[in-house]
Amino acid sequence: MPVREAVFEDAEEICALIEEHAVYEDKHDLKLDRAEMSGHLFGPEPKAWVLIASPPGRPDLVAGFAFCSWNFSTWEARPGIWLDDLFIRPEHRRHGLGRELLNALRERTAGRVEWDMQAGNEKAAAFYAQLGAEPVPGWTRYRWRP
Repeated sequence: MPVREAVFEDAEEICALIEEHAVYEDKHDLKLDRAEMSGHLFGPEPKAWVLIASPPGRPDLVAGFAFCSWNFSTWEARPGIWLDDLFIRPEHRRHGLGRELLNALRERTAGRVEWDMQAGNEKAAAFYAQLGAEPVPGWTRYRWRP
């Protein structure tokens, strides 16, 4: 199976994937603190978790990832998953790795799997529609920063 749980030794690759995704989205100045990210993912009280995707037959390579945390729906009275970032390196796309990552998330919860998508990303919208995922009408996401 090309999807596995990330381990401490993956921290550098996880940060590299996040930075590559930022460049792909035309944000060229994102540089993450590797030690800080390692603490958030693998410290005594992890705040998020990551699934790693490898190309078929190449478990030594990291092709992409899903960066997640748990959430909880009061109305459904069950935990779900917040997918903060999903990224497959361009050279590894079209091999079903995004679908593998999302299927692995779906298997981890009977609750919601939710994420945001940047407006205008028609390729992603088509991919998510193939999975049966739907946009949530009538909701606007807000962000309050310090």
